Amino acid sequence: MPSLLNQLLPPPTYAILKAMDAFNSLLEVVATLRAPGGCPWDRQQTHESIIPHLIEEAYEVVDALRNGKEKELVDELGDLLLQVLLHAQIASEEGRFDIQKVIENLHTKLVRRH
Repeated sequence: MPSLLNQLLPPPTYAILKAMDAFNSLLEVVATLRAPGGCPWDRQQTHESIIPHLIEEAYEVVDALRNGKEKELVDELGDLLLQVLLHAQIASEEGRFDIQKVIENLHTKLVRRH
């Protein structure tokens, strides 16, 4: 049964709201993994220590694209997004910037370039 929001909002708006909810939940998971009592491995990571993972995930996205494997592409894009979120979370913990700043900078760049 469609939700009330789905019935009241145009499809693109409803899809954006659903994506925002999913993104916010994902941010909470990443913050929890890095928080005291979170995952020991995630807590010890630094920008430098996860560089190899960032590179590996980017190559895996390219491989999935070239092989035309949609499910793998979805999985690998998620893994690549996790790397972005981890870097933003680490920077936030250091008081440097957060994911909102990353998003705002990307928005500004896209508008300026187009």
